[in-house]
Amino acid sequence: MARRRLLLIWLFLLLIILGCAAPTGDEDRIREDGVPQAAFQTWQHYLGDPGRSHYSTLDQIDTTSIARLQEAWTYHGGGLEEGRGTQIQTNPLVVDSVLYGVNPALNLFALHAATGAVLWTFEPDEKDGTGLGVNRGLSYWAAGEGNEAHLFFSSGPYLYAVDPQTGQVVTAFGEGGKVDLREGLGRDPQTLFVVANTPGAVYDDLLIMGTRVQESPGAAPGHIRAYDVRSGAVRWTFHTIPQPGEFGYDTWPPEAYTYIGGANNWAGMALDARRGLVFIPTGSAAFDFYGGNRHGKNLFANALLALDARTGARRWHYQFVRHDLWDRDLPAPPNLVMLEREGRRIPAVAQITKSGHVFVFHRETGEPLFPIEESAVPPSTLMGEQAWPTQPLPTHPAPFARQRLTEDMLYAPDEQAFVDDFVDKQINEAPLTVRERFRQVTSDGQFIPPDTLGVIIFPGFDGGGEWGGAAVDPTSGVMYVNANEMAWIVRMGRVGGEGKTLTAGEAAYQIHCARCHGGARQGLGEIPALTAVGVRLSADSIRHVIQNGRGAMPANPQFSSDDLTALVAFLRGEEAGDHRFVISTEVPYSVAGFGRFFDARGYPVVEPPWGTLSAIDLNTGDYQWQVPLGHIDGVDDPDHPATGTENYGGPVVTAGGLLFIAATKDEKIRAFHARTGAQVWEASLPAGGYATPATYEVAGRQFVVVACGGGKMGTEPGDAYVAFALPDE
Repeated sequence: MARRRLLLIWLFLLLIILGCAAPTGDEDRIREDGVPQAAFQTWQHYLGDPGRSHYSTLDQIDTTSIARLQEAWTYHGGGLEEGRGTQIQTNPLVVDSVLYGVNPALNLFALHAATGAVLWTFEPDEKDGTGLGVNRGLSYWAAGEGNEAHLFFSSGPYLYAVDPQTGQVVTAFGEGGKVDLREGLGRDPQTLFVVANTPGAVYDDLLIMGTRVQESPGAAPGHIRAYDVRSGAVRWTFHTIPQPGEFGYDTWPPEAYTYIGGANNWAGMALDARRGLVFIPTGSAAFDFYGGNRHGKNLFANALLALDARTGARRWHYQFVRHDLWDRDLPAPPNLVMLEREGRRIPAVAQITKSGHVFVFHRETGEPLFPIEESAVPPSTLMGEQAWPTQPLPTHPAPFARQRLTEDMLYAPDEQAFVDDFVDKQINEAPLTVRERFRQVTSDGQFIPPDTLGVIIFPGFDGGGEWGGAAVDPTSGVMYVNANEMAWIVRMGRVGGEGKTLTAGEAAYQIHCARCHGGARQGLGEIPALTAVGVRLSADSIRHVIQNGRGAMPANPQFSSDDLTALVAFLRGEEAGDHRFVISTEVPYSVAGFGRFFDARGYPVVEPPWGTLSAIDLNTGDYQWQVPLGHIDGVDDPDHPATGTENYGGPVVTAGGLLFIAATKDEKIRAFHARTGAQVWEASLPAGGYATPATYEVAGRQFVVVACGGGKMGTEPGDAYVAFALPDE
């Protein structure tokens, strides 16, 4: 009896010990998601953790202490070039008190995270042809106790492995420390533009990668590949444009996998290591606005893929846009979060879209957690096009951006419209008002197929949601997402006009260049006109820019020597008229007009706010708050004391009850009260902070850092990383 009583006492004490050790409350929600709580106290992963939550458990900087937040250090990374626009979009990593980032010239660096002191720099031998400094982040892998570690970094067509201690390449990886992302795509690598602006996901000894490719005819396909972290060998490949015998092959024309490109993962991905699943959002098929040569649903373009991280096998997928004609790429990594329904914990994955919607799925099965309805879509009026008859939209949560621009929403309808962004000058000899231009085009919400008169895309080609992504608080299931509210106009044109032929150079320009530079070479917004390029640049200089890229322009290695010679001659006004080009029946349309719908003052035509920040409870689908994000100087409107601005870069949410975000055109970083949406702090930056911040702790002191690269929306470029902290007492 005594022995039995003693055994019961020991069992009772054991239960108490286990109960004390078991995670509860917030810790329970985090750990049940499969990520150790310690992962949320560092910034060792892109956007904070493998599930891309943008969340930190650090709380030294909270709603009370935020008033004392001040600049702790600034690092100028260099890489600026006179007369050349650059950017930094990097969300840096912090590992063992070392911060890793990228400068505008795409040089990698390591700093002491508490002081900003330089530890080392690495200059790749190949640079991204755009020269924009667009490297959004890095991947870090360590084995065992970290004695073996690699920092993965992309520049140009190459993926590098760098020793995080020394800044030297790991020569055992690939060919002398790098692998060529153009290899293994089933086409001639030398004719492909392939880069990787956004980091992949590390799972055990695999680095899973997506790529950025062109969006015009001739683009590379968007294969997803897993590389061995030590050797650089490809361990598995998933074809986003299925090949014969693969699921989804019948959603394309039979030979599409040999000539269609895109359907790529440029926006990043999220990893559930506990379940061995990687969640990969994809973009549209190329060419973006005409699909007469790719009839069908076009799986796996515009889809969220749930793949087995070990093998690349498809577990489930959901396609958000069938046969995309609107460049509706999925713009950001999804967020992994645990939600509650009727007392049950549900592993969920939430995906934001450019149209301003949030789709939420059960992570293991792909079952939608809110209803999704199919909406009828009008047919296309373009020759050879077959728009898909229906498209899906969720009923809940409500969109976080407005969906249809109507005439009563015009901010200044009698102001002159900035017409040159959208139509050739000869179409409208007299200046048009905003209202008059609005009445010339179609504005009827989502999924109106592009036509030759003009269609308004609202909330815009750059969102709604954009590449900065959303943050989620794993302890509450609340999503925080910033959005653009910008009307764009797209107008298509027959290549050469109805029943005409073109010179080879004219045809190459209209098919490959008109989307950015305009149908009459007039330039669109920040993109320069090419009407006088032959005066400014020699033939060799033009050829070099076309082949290698410059500024916002990607490289174009796909041109044959004859086609490139013809295009250069056309741009210089020297092309011989006897070299004629028969218009292709596969891609008979090009973009004749494409750009933001502004008035002549440079203001968006829609009533403010022009940028917003929202808090959405993903458990219920209800909004907690929505506020304007940023303000345009010069707009003194009592009805809109904060106009909001177009914004690029995402938020960070912390256990201190704060939401940090830069992103805005007014070049500031702000902190908001996460529960109420009230702004509680702001600071001016040396250049626009068009990147997602990071927060971390060194020696008991919490820091918030943001890359200030500027260069977007007409703002000046910069080269700074600025860190903020409470006074060091």
